[in-house]
Amino acid sequence: MAKRPVAGAVKSRLARGIGAVGAVRFHRTAMAHTLLRLGADPRWRTYLAVTPDTALMESCWPSYPRPTRIAQGYGDLGARMQHLFDLMPPGPVIIVGSDVPAIRPAHIAHAFRMLGSADAVFGPARDGGYWLVGLKRRPRRLVPFRKVPWSTDRTLAETLANLRERIVAVSSILSDVDTPQDYARGRAHTERLIPTGA
Repeated sequence: MAKRPVAGAVKSRLARGIGAVGAVRFHRTAMAHTLLRLGADPRWRTYLAVTPDTALMESCWPSYPRPTRIAQGYGDLGARMQHLFDLMPPGPVIIVGSDVPAIRPAHIAHAFRMLGSADAVFGPARDGGYWLVGLKRRPRRLVPFRKVPWSTDRTLAETLANLRERIVAVSSILSDVDTPQDYARGRAHTERLIPTGA
């Protein structure tokens, strides 16, 4: 999932510390690196889910590798993620953000393996949210995002509460980059391309 890389529209908390231009640069770089690391792996099919929907055909998105672009839809983050889970062809689906500098193909492969015996999988972030969510989606549709407070230290806990009757697996803890402090901690990853190997 990624937002159109435009100053003022992405990474507002990060921009307050490093400036709007720096925040857009990070967003573009992280999105491109995520696609380079994950997009060509033959073990899964990669989609780039973009917002706003009107930006679907714009030229602002990374050109290589070129995954199928789809619109996120409307509403808050939970509504947009639910839309994506409902939209995808049959089978397990994993959603990740475009702002996780340390993400590797091995993380995605491990999450898919966990969905073999779980209904849902989460990659916790250090701030109380999550950088990865995956759903098996069979035999029934899950709706884990209802009334979840986004961008808080309760985001993961409230999502898990919506799945209390289901089997949930937990993947690796990684950090997304939302604030200048996150950026400083992960700068070694955000300033250069992380090797694409697992």
